[in-house]
Amino acid sequence: MNADKQTIAIADLYDLFKNSTGVTTDSRKVHVGSIYVALKGANFDGNEYAEKAIENGAHYAVVDDEKFLLSPKYLLVEDGLKALQQLATFHRRQFYIPVVAITGSNGKTTTKELVASVLGSYYTVHYTYGNLNNHIGVPLTLLGMETNIDIAIIEMGANHVGEIKTLCEIAEPSHGLITNIGMAHLEGFGGLEGVKKGKSELYDWLAINKGIAFVNKEEAFLEKLAGKVLRKIIYKKSDAPNPAVAPHEISLLKTSPFLKVGYLVKGQSFEAESQLIGTYNFNNLMTAICLGKYFKVPGEKIKEGIENYLPSNNRSQIVKKGNNQIILDAYNANPTSMQNAITYLKETVDGKKIAIVGDMLELGSCSKTAHQDIVNLLKEAAIYQVVLVGTEFKSTTHDGFLHFDNFQDCKSWFEEQNFDNTTILIKGSRGIQLEKIL
Repeated sequence: MNADKQTIAIADLYDLFKNSTGVTTDSRKVHVGSIYVALKGANFDGNEYAEKAIENGAHYAVVDDEKFLLSPKYLLVEDGLKALQQLATFHRRQFYIPVVAITGSNGKTTTKELVASVLGSYYTVHYTYGNLNNHIGVPLTLLGMETNIDIAIIEMGANHVGEIKTLCEIAEPSHGLITNIGMAHLEGFGGLEGVKKGKSELYDWLAINKGIAFVNKEEAFLEKLAGKVLRKIIYKKSDAPNPAVAPHEISLLKTSPFLKVGYLVKGQSFEAESQLIGTYNFNNLMTAICLGKYFKVPGEKIKEGIENYLPSNNRSQIVKKGNNQIILDAYNANPTSMQNAITYLKETVDGKKIAIVGDMLELGSCSKTAHQDIVNLLKEAAIYQVVLVGTEFKSTTHDGFLHFDNFQDCKSWFEEQNFDNTTILIKGSRGIQLEKIL
């Protein structure tokens, strides 16, 4: 770099950030007075959009290529992504509050939303919006923290070993939890052992930094993996129907049509009926209650947080169409979550039922076997009609089942049907876009 074109220090950039309206990495979503940070991808260079960001109202544009320094409004850094991450960490360090990290193979977004609903019933909470849980989303989430918040909840996603470690170094969580260890992103992790190693990087961080881990005893592997963490809260499902058995036990009181739970706060029993279906969601509810109790949320407020949470964004959503009920769970899918959904349909739902299931992506060498296992499970489930969507399911032995290559073809079929008093499960990976059937 030329001597007369010095990079800006993160502390100086932070001073500008404090007087801005926020940070964005998308020139199309610039707010007047914001700071645009140019990032690079495989097929784009954010530096090329810096001028547009300024034109759209950004006060400053952070670039990492000298040739885009068009005026004093353009700030030079060595690397745009690293500058974004370092700025986020600098901002996080201005807060002396609990920062709760949530990761896991399944249920982390639902758990995050539930925890935010429970803690938010009593505190001012800042939490990950949508699915901004990666190396870009986590910094943007942190930079959205305002001075009045009491607790931050940061969702962390990963599909390779080392990613959770990086996200912890950015967010510096004081508390954390892993929802579970399952068969997800196997292509990147290389198998279940890789998932264990990758997800438990959160425990490693908490152990080194004397943080607190919330550990669900009901989930396989977690208690053993958390052994290195000295400070932890272990919780589990109560074996008795009465929630007043132990402080860190939660009761499952009812499973249909929605999950109802019981818990104890300061010697008093409470019950809360959620708007969630499927026993696989009980662990998510239990986690939210455990955190509510730990952070001293009153029992009545925990109930309020549980009962006010409404599933959205294609996650365990119940959609009514006439006298039909659609279980829309098309945000993501892996073998564990797919098995859970099919088991729920088989064991809990009465009457006529149909399953529309799409490919499970990022399974690598395990994909063929995993998809055949799901087909075999569907054959045993006594479901009126099964519809498979995607190229992975196409290669399975699926006699008697309908198959479509993509959601468009499935949608055409779907729209020609006259469903009557039927429960329809729609479940698949994000890339299959099954929600577009509706």
